[in-house]
Amino acid sequence: MRAWSSEWPTKNPTWGYTRIRGALQNLGHELGRSTIKQILADHGIEPAPERGKRTSWKTLLEAHWGALAATDFFTVEVLTTHGLVRYAVLFVIDLETRRVHVAGIIHEAYGAWMAQVARNLTDPAVGFLRDTLYLIHDRDPLFTQEFTEILAAAGVKTVKLPARSPNLKAYAERFVRSIRHECLRRVIPLCEQHLRQIVSEYVEHYHLERNHQGLGNALPGSAARKLERRGNDSMSGAARRNAPLLPSECGLILWRTSFRTVRAP
Repeated sequence: MRAWSSEWPTKNPTWGYTRIRGALQNLGHELGRSTIKQILADHGIEPAPERGKRTSWKTLLEAHWGALAATDFFTVEVLTTHGLVRYAVLFVIDLETRRVHVAGIIHEAYGAWMAQVARNLTDPAVGFLRDTLYLIHDRDPLFTQEFTEILAAAGVKTVKLPARSPNLKAYAERFVRSIRHECLRRVIPLCEQHLRQIVSEYVEHYHLERNHQGLGNALPGSAARKLERRGNDSMSGAARRNAPLLPSECGLILWRTSFRTVRAP
């Protein structure tokens, strides 16, 4: 009962002592208002009038699950015949399901490219944001006015975060940490096509094989059902991971692995 009494007010900021007491009575538990008041005080929870004046970012996100997505860039150093070249990877993550969509990979992003990305994301048939109402992004100047206008025309409102607030897009930041730690730090991309193949391979792993603690140790969204349908494929997961890549312009034979660096024979 103490757990319920302290959890309910955080998820329902307007609930006062009497409302909490009534909810406990519905479950067959009798608890006095003064006892509930003491429990909330012990957990550092303010009374309802004060608590209801402010809404935490977490509570706001949970209230809009299913309509929120976040987008961000991360960069990758690619080893080419001309030396190291930095590429930018733009991705979008659905906050409810944690599904990730790589919107584009480019050496130097620019306004017209971002505009085309916005059109692709809001395509009424296959666009990743076609069912999304709000898109969270930081203050990167690449998120241009044209980019936001194209999204707005498709019914997607952009939410620009305050400066220096990575905690407000924590799910996007967590994906960047995951792909860097589990994949990119273990392999050196040797050309743009190789980079695209690496990122695509990791995103497939992220959806179909990587359990997420924030989702109750489940796979993102409907990926579990997709994995079950793929279970009878003639080519097993292990075989797929060892199938050869085909970046012919790299001039090398590269082999897919479970995110381990392996020298080509």
